Amino acid sequence: MIEKDPSVNVFGDPIMTCSTQPVTGFFRDGCCNTCAEDQGSHTVCAIMTAEFLAYSKYVGNDLSTSRPEYGFIGLNPGDAWCLCASRFLQAHNEGCAPKVKIQATHKSALDIVSIEILQKHAAGTH
Repeated sequence: MIEKDPSVNVFGDPIMTCSTQPVTGFFRDGCCNTCAEDQGSHTVCAIMTAEFLAYSKYVGNDLSTSRPEYGFIGLNPGDAWCLCASRFLQAHNEGCAPKVKIQATHKSALDIVSIEILQKHAAGTH
């Protein structure tokens, strides 16, 4: 059985839900929870933009196309999704990072992305 890391956000508080429509997260529980098996560190709760979705597709991770064989409906601008922390940082470095629901971002994201970068991209209060 896979054991989840504690469900704590970057501020040390209980993690908030990222999205249940569409359902997201490594565990598909709506939260950006993680564990040792989550090699991609799907810990940053990001709000998709057309620019970011195009960027992600360009760098090899098409998040906008439906993949029914995986139960994936495809994402649209405005959808919240648990992104890999390294992909978020890469997008930040390229100038096209999406906004972040920081209270829904897992503390493990801090192993890859600084709190300052996350706060720079923080969306309004949710």
